[in-house]
Amino acid sequence: MSALRPSPIAATVDFERDGVQHGFLRLPYSRDDSAWGSVMIPVCVVRNGKGPTALLTGGNHGDEYEGPLALYELARTLDPKNVSGTVIIVPAMNYPAFRAGTRTSPIDKGNMNRAFPGRPDGTVTEKIADYFQRELLPRADIVFDFHSGGKTLDFVPFCAAHTLPDKAQEAKAFAAVEAFSAPFSMRMTEIDAVGMYDTAAEEMGKVFVTTELGGGGTSRAETVRIARRGIFNVLRHAGIIDGAVEKTRTKWLDMPSGDCFAFAEDDGMIETMIDLGEPVKDGQVVARIHPVGRTGQAPQEIKARMSGLLAARHFPGLVKAGDCVSVLGVAVQG
Repeated sequence: MSALRPSPIAATVDFERDGVQHGFLRLPYSRDDSAWGSVMIPVCVVRNGKGPTALLTGGNHGDEYEGPLALYELARTLDPKNVSGTVIIVPAMNYPAFRAGTRTSPIDKGNMNRAFPGRPDGTVTEKIADYFQRELLPRADIVFDFHSGGKTLDFVPFCAAHTLPDKAQEAKAFAAVEAFSAPFSMRMTEIDAVGMYDTAAEEMGKVFVTTELGGGGTSRAETVRIARRGIFNVLRHAGIIDGAVEKTRTKWLDMPSGDCFAFAEDDGMIETMIDLGEPVKDGQVVARIHPVGRTGQAPQEIKARMSGLLAARHFPGLVKAGDCVSVLGVAVQG
């Protein structure tokens, strides 16, 4: 059975050795321009004796940049003398997608966040997912995966965890979210959780935390500051580095149902009617989709199916049928 095969990925770092190591997860990849080539995924391990292990990842989707910016700097600057335990840093998890600036891998079109548990004999993306599933996730006590909206969505900056059947596990995750101290904190609902890194970690009983920190296929000074401050806060909260959590005010949001999401039913040009962070009433028009094939046609109105706050919007000016055009969150007590 393929599940019993060893991973083809070899780490050039020793996860059990104290100190700082910078190396690679080397995945053999034979191709036209390199017969015995490899995908070299950067990895950093900072370890100082026994203690909790944090697995920190960015670039799960290759067009999201706050995570890589925060994690490449953390890898460069984190002193093992300030660490109690282990910090494993993979700033660009789907490295081929990151290098291409695309959501999915240019090699196999694989979406890393839908590829778990992966396969050791599968595509490049599936092989990377399999290595995380079998080698890295089992080492971790807390897993933090940075996301933003990429090229197609823009979010209010929030840190998030999922509602879970195991309420003790859920409480630990939400405590880490609060420690991150983003402007918004989200009790998150997924519309497609099959194959997600999140799900793989949570099913192992790990504390899993994520973010959505803006979008548009770029980063902003504000969102990068949030990422850098927040990851230090989470490491302090986990007892891996010393110091007090630097809390700032956060507003808790909930995504209680699928009514939070709205989708385009036709192709066209989107006109956003509500700005990010603004209140929305049930039945209010949140966007209009203008037909562009000819003049004289009325736009399609996208109406909210609940009241809340606009937490995300479609980013480019053109949309296709089926694109998510808005996401609402409901303010709750933290």
